[in-house]
Amino acid sequence: MPGKRVLVTGAAGFIGSHTVDRLIADGHSVLGVDDLSTGSEANLQSVSRESRFEFKAADVAEAKEIHSIVESFQPESIIHLAALVSVPRAESEPALNYRLNIQATQEICEAARSHQVRRIVFASSAAVYGECSDLPLAESAPTIPLGQYGSAKRISEQLLAGYHASYGIETVCFRYFNVYGPRQDPASPYSGVVSIFGDRYRAGKPVVIFGDGSQSRDFVYVGDVATANTLASTLESPTSGTFNCCTGISTSLLDLIDVLNERFPGVPKPGHEAARPGDIRHSLGDPSAITAALGFTPSTPFATGLRSLLDV
Repeated sequence: MPGKRVLVTGAAGFIGSHTVDRLIADGHSVLGVDDLSTGSEANLQSVSRESRFEFKAADVAEAKEIHSIVESFQPESIIHLAALVSVPRAESEPALNYRLNIQATQEICEAARSHQVRRIVFASSAAVYGECSDLPLAESAPTIPLGQYGSAKRISEQLLAGYHASYGIETVCFRYFNVYGPRQDPASPYSGVVSIFGDRYRAGKPVVIFGDGSQSRDFVYVGDVATANTLASTLESPTSGTFNCCTGISTSLLDLIDVLNERFPGVPKPGHEAARPGDIRHSLGDPSAITAALGFTPSTPFATGLRSLLDV
């Protein structure tokens, strides 16, 4: 079976670069697009000499740029990962959040419609659910985002659903839960707790836990997310819908600390500070819908994925 032509926005980022790696490994042709505001071409080093990979530095929120790119490359599918990923910046700069997290999605949809792209895979977020105590979260759970970032992701989901209904474009929205793994920048103030804690432990420094540490998350390894993205963008059968991208396994911060203590036994014990207002205490997804629709089940145990992160 010949490979597909797939355009990946946000290709030089954390999830994007792993997705590109997987697509190339599976024999597909990829055009990666990124404005490099937070991504790095160094993340694409492993595929930089591949004949089936091309990179363009561009802003996908600029209509002329993305239309020209899509028209020239003629992808069969687009994986749209480019976004403003900083929740604090989304709150402090709502206009930027709108441009990068809503307008960019609209431009991708319009470019796909104009140039007959069959399918769009979109990086949504568990942030669309907000604070919900009825766990695990199924896709039918109420979506009540707590701020600008989650609201923008929900609006983008609705935009994509509209393009599917009106124009027949296949649209797949993945609500990523807590993605972790290599290439996640621990120096970033909005990086994941796994990356930040792992970096501190490697340096022999204690971490700070806000609250008692029993707060929990559904941690999903970035390699598994890349597999889901690849499946959704290249499957022959028609696929549309919104799916949790998660493991269905709850891991607390204290569980994370236990694994890190085993690896780095000499690091001082964590410090504790008061819980931060607005932090969601527990988050857990139900992965049954994505398994039924795509045959996808995350295969990387948390301890294995954490070792991959720590060994980089």
